Amino acid sequence: MNIKKIITFTFLFIVIALIVGLSSCDRVSQIIQPATPQMTEVGEDISIGVVLPLTGRSSYASGPPLLQSFELALSEINAAQPNGVELRLIIEDDQSTIEGAVAAFNKLIHQDEVSVILGPVNSSQAKEVFPIAQESQVVAISPTSAARGLSAIGDFVFRVALTTDILIPRGIEVTQTQLGYQQAATLYDETDLFSTDGDEAVREVLAAKGVEVVATETFQGGDTDFSEQLTQIQSLDPDVIFVSSLPPEKPGILTQGHALGISAPFIVRTLTGGDVQAAGAGAEGAMTFIGWGTAVDTPGNQAFIENYTTQFGMAPSNFAARAYAAFYILAEAIKRAQSTDSAAIRDALASIKDFDTILGKFSFDANGDAVYDPKVLIVKDGELVLFE
Repeated sequence: MNIKKIITFTFLFIVIALIVGLSSCDRVSQIIQPATPQMTEVGEDISIGVVLPLTGRSSYASGPPLLQSFELALSEINAAQPNGVELRLIIEDDQSTIEGAVAAFNKLIHQDEVSVILGPVNSSQAKEVFPIAQESQVVAISPTSAARGLSAIGDFVFRVALTTDILIPRGIEVTQTQLGYQQAATLYDETDLFSTDGDEAVREVLAAKGVEVVATETFQGGDTDFSEQLTQIQSLDPDVIFVSSLPPEKPGILTQGHALGISAPFIVRTLTGGDVQAAGAGAEGAMTFIGWGTAVDTPGNQAFIENYTTQFGMAPSNFAARAYAAFYILAEAIKRAQSTDSAAIRDALASIKDFDTILGKFSFDANGDAVYDPKVLIVKDGELVLFE
């Protein structure tokens, strides 16, 4: 960075600080929506790589909702910039595959020369592309991957979703205390890292609490018939059934469980409103361990829900919420870094503590994983509400 830019940064930083100090009315707008980070880099737009499943198996649940949230946050942040500098997105479709994510990361890093990438969506992809970002010293922020240990790959990689080792122990503590279950069954996708890691963690926590796991059944991503596994589980009459799966299979599992007359409640990790609608009556009474919900009273959450619904004609999902929060977190880091340099952004991200987001007070831990309050939700009358 040259001397002219450094002087300009300093001047703008002082001006913004004075404006904030003199404008007490700003606190009112911050209650309505998250404070909009303002970029202080002058003379160039800031390109951000985005890797999403816009086609393929995961596209319907993950791709469009995340992209819509990125675009909503982008428009809000760019509209608030006083100096004309804008963030812009370079969007790559990973086609819902590991190979597609690897190709997208390599293209963004080596051709577009971005310093930061938002993505990928799932843990199996993150396991393969995080080392690429780390080796290239490019910041990667996954809004949604949650398997344990992935952020420890390096200091340039971060995640916004609550990880398995935070969500599952807390969720089981809350639900087991309330429901008193003593026998459980588990069902998971044996081809997906998020699902295998989640099921392993569920069984570990249940064992520590003295809950017997009477059955563990598996399926493969893309399956549509779960009747054999569910019938086997039903024959053992567990008190509760834990499901670890990516979005495409969740509604089918719930629907088929309902059709079989299974009375044990399902606990499905990161169940969304879209899953509930797709499963219909099969989702009633299902519970989920999650980091966000429409019923949660966090800074700017209701304004986000209203703005998203108005702009896109649908309510936001949990995936959409994490993407929106991730963009604001990144913008805050760029503001703090006063630079587009990836190492400066990395250091600024690592310094974020108790930052107000729609997820609540947000921090990164020493590994680059998210820290905020987990939630337990239950489906009542077709809606996800807080489990109390």
